[in-house]
Amino acid sequence: MNTNSDQKQFAPATQRNREAILDILLQVLPANGTILEIASGTGEHAVFFAPHLAPRKWLPSDPNPLLRNSISAWSEEFKSDNLYPPIDLDAQLPTWPVDQDTLSDSPITAIVNINMIHISPWSACLGLMAGAGRILPPGGILYLYGPYKQNGQHTAPSNEAFDESLQSQNPEWGVRNLEDVVKAAKAENLTMEKIYQMPANNLSLVFKHD
Repeated sequence: MNTNSDQKQFAPATQRNREAILDILLQVLPANGTILEIASGTGEHAVFFAPHLAPRKWLPSDPNPLLRNSISAWSEEFKSDNLYPPIDLDAQLPTWPVDQDTLSDSPITAIVNINMIHISPWSACLGLMAGAGRILPPGGILYLYGPYKQNGQHTAPSNEAFDESLQSQNPEWGVRNLEDVVKAAKAENLTMEKIYQMPANNLSLVFKHD
């Protein structure tokens, strides 16, 4: 019996969106290298994606120690040779533990970020873009998933209600304007490649490092 199982946390949305996200990742990720996941949360995405994306390697991260424990617990239950242990990484910080070439056997070629920028201050989005600009090689991919406003307008009543709920919890949170995210990416030499419509009024955004 796994003694770490009680540390596992659960995010119901993971079960609903993981197949749809995997379909996009299989289309857009580089064929090799390490995929750095920013704000991995419970770890449920990490243990699902890693075996499907081999021979690429998957590196989960989260600044919350309780969530890193959850990632480790899930990783123990669903072992995968290409899944690294989670690292402590806060996207808002000006330097990340992977800024140096610590993965020389399999350098980072893509960054994946799911459902973070609306549940964090805007500085986290800016930090994410800056980190991607520093770390990704030319042609490297940044993938984002979540809800977005377009031209300042919500795309569905459910997203508007979600936005109000987020801002009631923390006024620095909220559904972001797609155009603002694209502008922040462009400032870090990340060019929008494609937008995919996803279930539940979410979008997948794919950026490429120039």
